[in-house]
Amino acid sequence: MFWFLDLIRSPSVAHDVLVLSLVAICGLTLGGLRVKGIGLGIAGVLFAGLLFGYFGLTLSHEVLDFARDFGLILFVYAVGVQVGPGFLGSLRRQGLPLNVLALSLVVLGMAMTLLVARLGHIPMQVAVGLFSGATTNTPSLAAAQQALRELPNGASNAALPGLGYAVAYPFGVLGIILTMLAVRFSMRGQTAETEAADDDTHGLETLNIEVENRNLEGVPIRDLPRYNDSGVVVSRVLSGSALGSSTSENGTPEIAGAETIVHVGDVLLAVGEESALREFQTIVGRPSSRDLREVGGAISTRRILVTRRQVLGKSIPQLNWTARYGAVVTRVVRAGTELSPRSRLRLQFGDVLLAVGGEEVLSQAAAEAGDSQEEFGHPSMLTLFIGIGLGVALGNVPFFLPGMPAPIKLGLAGGPLLAALVLSGVGRVGPLVWHLPHSANIALREFGIALFLACVGLKAGVSFVPTLLDGSGMVWMAWAALITVVPLAIVALAARWWLKMNFASLCGLLAGGMTDPPALAFAHNISGSDAPAVSYATVYPLVMIARIVAAQILVLFFAR
Repeated sequence: MFWFLDLIRSPSVAHDVLVLSLVAICGLTLGGLRVKGIGLGIAGVLFAGLLFGYFGLTLSHEVLDFARDFGLILFVYAVGVQVGPGFLGSLRRQGLPLNVLALSLVVLGMAMTLLVARLGHIPMQVAVGLFSGATTNTPSLAAAQQALRELPNGASNAALPGLGYAVAYPFGVLGIILTMLAVRFSMRGQTAETEAADDDTHGLETLNIEVENRNLEGVPIRDLPRYNDSGVVVSRVLSGSALGSSTSENGTPEIAGAETIVHVGDVLLAVGEESALREFQTIVGRPSSRDLREVGGAISTRRILVTRRQVLGKSIPQLNWTARYGAVVTRVVRAGTELSPRSRLRLQFGDVLLAVGGEEVLSQAAAEAGDSQEEFGHPSMLTLFIGIGLGVALGNVPFFLPGMPAPIKLGLAGGPLLAALVLSGVGRVGPLVWHLPHSANIALREFGIALFLACVGLKAGVSFVPTLLDGSGMVWMAWAALITVVPLAIVALAARWWLKMNFASLCGLLAGGMTDPPALAFAHNISGSDAPAVSYATVYPLVMIARIVAAQILVLFFAR
């Protein structure tokens, strides 16, 4: 037993690893405890670190700084890879007003932070930590700490944001949940609404259409009005009677190719976005009661995983599977979102193609696309380290602004995040594929944030308890509650009464605007809908970047 006590007390590599492991074990256990479904989650590691630091079980400064920054890099890079493929798409159509509202949360949070710092006579080094904790955003805390270290004599105050963050975080989690409950109470009888905020993110639908427009008699499918530019895909055709007045009861559907000739009375199975389908149906004919997916025949459906480098960057029309194999791709699933296989959509590694055709031809198409679960699930260490290296270099590029005491940098929080967003959005550069399997992404992200929070807690632990006991911590906590609640209340009112947003989508907007996964889970539970996840995913990437930049602005402009 003495050897274990010596290990705890004596500085060494084994000591440092053991302390980090114990902090993570205790913190994750604490975070897993839930009261009525609410828990600290990964933030439990921070509070375990505070406890260990208070009792003097910490690391050497060099090891602590390295572990903290390395954990941050892993976390933000994994986040960037996760949200990168859908980042630009999130700004389209309804995504624009959603992102404007979410950015309003950031701006209002900054304004409240400045007001709180002035009225409460709180040092800005602490106030920026309150900003990060009140909005449950850990990367902004890291950005603030690094920006402080860039200022003259700022390194001595770099631990203060961690104190503010720890004080503000608990109510940051609870405050958004209380806001959702308040919104729910104010919308009594209306919370059953589940329409999503973005028509493009509903996914794709199917519609069986009977051809009635006699002007379309003898026209190939590729020449049907609004077919090529609407994203609608016709996957199956069931021939009508010879007179074209009714549908054959005994026929079997066939695969629909671009050259397939349409006749009055045929039934077409079309796939696309709801609005495009309705427009296409108005031109072609009327909805049919026959569902071609339930009609017998030799047609199968298969989900094909894109893993072969030779098809990356190509569009579905360029693959030309219909003419070559007799298979039709009806939709592309990317990062959980269903997309129409239009000519401008370029395939990325990990896309899933929903294809229709015979068993044999689908196997041929799958072989061309790769369809390898093994390759899909194997992370590329080469691209991982290239991406991290580029991100670190990008984060240290100085941007000089007039009147600033130090140059603005994206830092170790913003650089790797921006690099991951760009690289994963591009998808492929030559032979390099910027893909990280979902399981690897989760492991990297959780390991990185646990490492970062453990080190932040260990460093701030010595001062945390005295700060609480002398009264300052309780005052800071009260001011931080305003930073949490006031912006949420203003944006919730604007979203509801200005944009007429339904309850489920509004909850997703608030959770995404606070970058708070526990709040998203709570929103899903109380709304009984998937709509919160749609709004959350739409605003999360832009808000994450905005909060990182906002923390640096608060430090560089107001913490001199």
